[in-house]
Amino acid sequence: MSTSSLTIPETSDPRDVEFMRLAIEQAKLSAPVPTAYCVGAVLVNPQTFETLATGYSRELPGNTHAEECCLIKLSSLDPSSISSFSSLTIYTTMEPCSTRLSGKKSCTELIMASPIKRVVMGVAEPDRFVKCEGVRMLMNKGIKVTIVPGVAEECLSINRHVL
Repeated sequence: MSTSSLTIPETSDPRDVEFMRLAIEQAKLSAPVPTAYCVGAVLVNPQTFETLATGYSRELPGNTHAEECCLIKLSSLDPSSISSFSSLTIYTTMEPCSTRLSGKKSCTELIMASPIKRVVMGVAEPDRFVKCEGVRMLMNKGIKVTIVPGVAEECLSINRHVL
């Protein structure tokens, strides 16, 4: 079952829209390359609405993805503070990848192994490079997935170089 056949609940909560706008700004920092999308992400503590980390595609060395950058930055915090997080939210401009052509762990796998319990996204990943199953995998694992309406075109326009 592909993402297009799933019903993804929408959120118009002003805080969700605000954090998605921040994720879109992060995506704009990504250097375009012909073989990958430009994605932005923001990792948030939903109890305090504190931004814990931001990230964008290829921000850190090693062909990193936006969600991966957030999790790498989170892991650099004081370990005792990380263990206090039981339920985080990540905002990402595009559906978390379910397959990495580089052979690295997918963002979906990284999210499922983390304290992230909610994913808010701007748009489903287009089928340009791989058939993404991120939403289905996350939902099957009990992670709540929602989409912010009205931002899909903006999230996709950042990726004109590959679409």
